[in-house]
Amino acid sequence: METAVCIIIAVGAAVIGWLAATAVSRRSARSQANIILDEARREGDVLKEKKILEAKEEEMKLLGNAEKTANSRLQKAQAAEARAKQREMQLSQQQTEQNRRKKELDQQSRSLESLQNEISRRETELETIQAETHELNLRAQQQLEHISGLSAEEARDKLVESLKEEARTAAQGYINDIVDDAKLTANKEAKKIVVQALQRVATETAVENSVTVFHIDNDEIKGRIIGREGRNIRALEAATGIEIIVDDTPEAIVLSGFDPVRREIARLALHQLVVDGRIHPARIEEVVAKVRRQVEEEVIETGKRTAIDLGIHGLHPELIRMVGKMKYRSSYGQNLLQHSRETANLCAIMASELGLNPKKARRAGLLHDIGKVPDDEPELPHALFGMKLAEKYKEKPDICNAIGAHHDEVEQTSLLAPIVQVCDAISGARPGARREIVEAYIKRLNDLEQLAMSYPGVIKTYAIQAGRELRVIVGADKISDAETEKLSTEIAKKIQDEMTYPGQVKITVIRETRAVAVAK
Repeated sequence: METAVCIIIAVGAAVIGWLAATAVSRRSARSQANIILDEARREGDVLKEKKILEAKEEEMKLLGNAEKTANSRLQKAQAAEARAKQREMQLSQQQTEQNRRKKELDQQSRSLESLQNEISRRETELETIQAETHELNLRAQQQLEHISGLSAEEARDKLVESLKEEARTAAQGYINDIVDDAKLTANKEAKKIVVQALQRVATETAVENSVTVFHIDNDEIKGRIIGREGRNIRALEAATGIEIIVDDTPEAIVLSGFDPVRREIARLALHQLVVDGRIHPARIEEVVAKVRRQVEEEVIETGKRTAIDLGIHGLHPELIRMVGKMKYRSSYGQNLLQHSRETANLCAIMASELGLNPKKARRAGLLHDIGKVPDDEPELPHALFGMKLAEKYKEKPDICNAIGAHHDEVEQTSLLAPIVQVCDAISGARPGARREIVEAYIKRLNDLEQLAMSYPGVIKTYAIQAGRELRVIVGADKISDAETEKLSTEIAKKIQDEMTYPGQVKITVIRETRAVAVAK
């Protein structure tokens, strides 16, 4: 019992303690809950105030944006209103201008109508006057026919004949004046151009020959060149194709051959052999082959240098080689390359004076004689062969025509052709440029005199100034003064058509009357 009572008491004490603890914990929890609620209220108030501030700021931003948008729209509306007002003003001005133009057009229309009426009235008056004039002309014509005893056709024929005669006489006078003026002007300009051209491009006189003299230091070298039983000289002649003449001429060996390139190869090879001292057939063939290559290279280099000096570009390599070969050719004693360069410069000068392309003229002048340096002998004249070569190597048609027509073998189709022809003649005809065979020179002078003697009324003829001038003496009783001018023109034309000559030939016809008396 006591144990049960103790247990009950213990249990009751525990329950009482638990209840007391529970009450204390409840009070503690309630106080903590109150603290938490207070803090929550404070935080809620802070958050509420913050949210209120943020809402106010957002409201202010929206109000600002709305105000900006309203201002922008207001400005745009104002600008549109201003543009509309300006457009309205422009339309008003245009309307005013149109009204003014309409008034002017109305006035012009009324003026035009009045002018048309005036023209119609004057046309009517003119028709009346023309009818009256025609009637008067018929009456006058009838009276003139009655007085003169001639019909209108006969009178017209006589008047035409008289007018023809007067016109013929006046025309002859005009022609004489024009010819004299043209002669003065042409002589002045021609002398100016020719003198300037010759001063710019004159070259030295060359002598055409078929031999080259090789000078040696002493005559002992001749024996070494001949070799044992002549084997060296035979090998040299066989390798070069040039005849080597070793005679009694002191310190000289003559190289003879028609091909100047071969002669140059033989001269250079002989020079190298003499300097080297080793002269035997094998060495001769080796040196000749080497020199031949050097000469070919020099030919190409000469062609390139010539083209560069003249400012000519785009030439075909084969044409460049042919230009270089001109260095070793001559015509009537004039070096062909120098002649071609001179002709090219003359062509450029004259083309510039005439307002043409000087580069094309210089190109045609350089290439005009390439037909004289072929690798094989052609059957065509050199002008036609040169034209074929230029066409083959894609030169332009006007340049090809200038090459082919500079000796009148083909028809001239461009202005370059007569320029090249004239400049070729100037280069070949200037004093000292070429030499002429005596027989051909004498024959040309005789032909000039005989040609002039074939005309009726000619008494004597004299070719003077190396064939540059032909003086013709005519009988005063056979030819009149007016006919002398006609005779000089006819002789000049016949010489130009039938004869070949360098430069120009001046024809002077002299008609004089002599009265001779003897005082005794």
